[in-house]
Amino acid sequence: MFGIGMPELIIILVIALIVIGPSKLPDLAKALGKGMNEFKKAAQDIKESLDVEEEFKEAKEDLVDSISGLDKPPELEPPESTEDEKPKYEDFDDMLDDYEKTKSESQEDQKRLSDADTAREKNGDG
Repeated sequence: MFGIGMPELIIILVIALIVIGPSKLPDLAKALGKGMNEFKKAAQDIKESLDVEEEFKEAKEDLVDSISGLDKPPELEPPESTEDEKPKYEDFDDMLDDYEKTKSESQEDQKRLSDADTAREKNGDG
């Protein structure tokens, strides 16, 4: 407590006994105890008032969120109607032909890139 050990406390009490006198020492101790008790109560009241203010702050934030709608997920817009769109393919065969064409173009591109890499390696550029 305050860095005061037992020897220092005894010295302080002896000095207080000499200065104040043995008759008034109990009254002084009683007054000191009351003062400490009131100090603890005041500190507790301040702590409780800070807790109440924090609760009010949280309640206010919750109220603002609920009013502004921040706590709700945004509503998704319904998908637009696809009735106006014409189908890209008239039948399944057209779709397969387009797929095969795209696939062969992709394979040709990959082959060209591979040939270019091979040529660079032979020339010593890669």
